[in-house]
This record gives sequence, structure tokens and C-alpha cells, in this order.
Amino acid sequence: MDLFSPLSLGDLRLANRLTMAPLTRMRSGDDGIPGDLLVEYYTQRASLGMIVTEGTYPLQESKAFPGQPGIETEEQVAGWKVVTDSVHAAGGVIVLQLMHGGRVSHPFITGTERIVAPSAVAIDGQAHTAQGKVAYPVPHALTLDELASTKDALVAGARNAIRAGFDGVEIHGANGYLLHEFLSPGANVRDDSYGGSPENRARYVIEVTQAISEAIGAGRTGIRLSPEHNIQDACEKDADDVRATYAALLDGIGGLGLAYLSVLHAEPAGELVQDLRARFDGGLIVNSGFSAVTTRAEAVAVLENAHADAVAVGRMVIANPDLAERWAQEAPENTPDATTFYGAGPQGYTDYPTLVGA
Repeated sequence: MDLFSPLSLGDLRLANRLTMAPLTRMRSGDDGIPGDLLVEYYTQRASLGMIVTEGTYPLQESKAFPGQPGIETEEQVAGWKVVTDSVHAAGGVIVLQLMHGGRVSHPFITGTERIVAPSAVAIDGQAHTAQGKVAYPVPHALTLDELASTKDALVAGARNAIRAGFDGVEIHGANGYLLHEFLSPGANVRDDSYGGSPENRARYVIEVTQAISEAIGAGRTGIRLSPEHNIQDACEKDADDVRATYAALLDGIGGLGLAYLSVLHAEPAGELVQDLRARFDGGLIVNSGFSAVTTRAEAVAVLENAHADAVAVGRMVIANPDLAERWAQEAPENTPDATTFYGAGPQGYTDYPTLVGA
């Protein structure tokens, strides 16, 4: 397989196999409405095979960061519609990452009275809020009725994404947020049908994925996972438990006809990721993780060795809006500036030069 060859993932048609990883950028203000900055930022990257947006909240209670965009209100839907129209006009494919922050938040961020999670277990750490760093609160453990209403909110967010013109929705089941919290024995200490065994801990993620795929079409639905990432106290350090949990999850969603599975893992070619791929009936996108920048050589090798169908890239896409062209030509690359990853303005967001503009 060639990195620059076209690819079909369910109902999605990609011009190449280089995708934009979901990247938190915090440029949507207090109201979570995508504005002109986001229109420019995503449109600049339309030559990638597929753009996956930053994690976007479907419910105010699920907001995880200041400046995070939402997909709950009509104003947010309308803001995203301008983004998707612009990306499509530039020939791009764009998918919304649907994210419930779970316990990785604070009432200073959400403006709500509580933070929710599978269990009343707080993260050992501090949340970054407009009022400064504060300790993560002990979250409210969702009741069975609240699990159902939260699932409904996620489904509503997926429907809103399609109304906003997105080509699909990626369910965020990674990085220590709500759905990942259910999978992790470090975050999920429930004693009901959603906790305890690997099968029980996988149950809610399966149910949410089934509901969203039914609502918007499986061919427009993807899911992102990060087994063994051990971030934000969503610890998964028992290898046997990890294999059992994610096997149960993939067995539960593997026959739905989803568009793709995106896996964030340090060893994309390793046994765990490849076993998940074997249990899945759609395409596999791999992302090698936070600790190292994905290089062109690595991405090319993943495809040439048939370890995945596409590669998700993060920081190099931030710094190189025309990364597809640069890598196709083996041209020099801009260097990402980590000090400007998060902020409110265009610096480090829309001002990286392209080959044409250099």
C-alpha cells in the first residue's frame, strides 16, 4: 500500500492515506462556537486524506477544556457548518471527533455543578482552568438512568455533526476521557453490569457505539482507542486484562460495519494492535503516540508493511498544513512550536507557511 494512494473507509473516500489526528487547540472561546479561525485552520489542511477535528463536546457537562468547541447548540452547529462547507469546497474530507471529557474536567470549565465519571474516583492531578490550576474534583458516579441519558446526548451530538455537514463522526474512546474511563480498571470500580470484568467494562462503549452507528450510519462512524496509554489515571497495566478488555470491545463492535478503527499506541505493528485489527471488519488507522513525532519514513513503512490502512499524524500536521504535498515531494518541513499549541489566536495555528507561500 502506498501512503499517497486513495482509500475507502466505509462511506468515506480519502484521496490519500495520511489523516489528521484529533488535536486539542482551544480556539473556540467560552461559548464553544467555531469561528473564522477554525474555518481557516481546517481548510488549510484539506489536502490530507481525512481531517479528524479536535475533540468536541455534545453536552456542557462533558466539556473538558477552556476554548473547546461544542456540537450541542444550534449556534455551534452553524459554526461547524461554515467549517465543513469550506473544507469541502477545498476538496477535503472532515470527520468530527465526538468527546465526553468525563472526570477530566472541573466545574470552572463546564459551568455545571458536577463532573461525571463511571465511578467516584478523582484523577490525581490538576485541571487547567481560566482561574488557574486546580485539583480535579471527585466526580459523580453516573447512575444507570444517567448512563442512558448520557448515551442519548452522545447520539444527539452525532446527529448534530451530520447536520453540520461532517462526513462522519469519530467516537472518542481514548486518552482517559469518559469512554476510556469505563474500559480502565483504574477508573472504573463499579460493581454493576458496567464494571468488574473486562466484558462489563467494555459494555458501555459498545452500547454507545451501536447507538451512534444506528443513528448516523455505520459507514460514517469510526472509533478511536488508546490501549495501554496510561494517561490521566486511566491505567491499564495488566497486559492480560488489556487484551481481554479490548478483545471484548472489538468483538462487540467488530461486526457493526464501522468505517474505521483508529488506534493510538506506541507499537502499531505489535501484537495487541494487530489482534484488534483482526477482530475488526473495517479499516485501521494507526497513530504511534504522544511521545514521538511521526516521521515520513515511519508512515511510509507502516503502509508498505501493511500494518494499517492509513496513518494519523498530529504535530507535523500542526506545523505543516500542506503535509501531504511536502511528504509526496519529500520537501523540507516546518518545525512545530509547542509553546503555541494552545491559545486563543492565530499564532502557531494558522500562520505556518506552506511550500507555495514559503
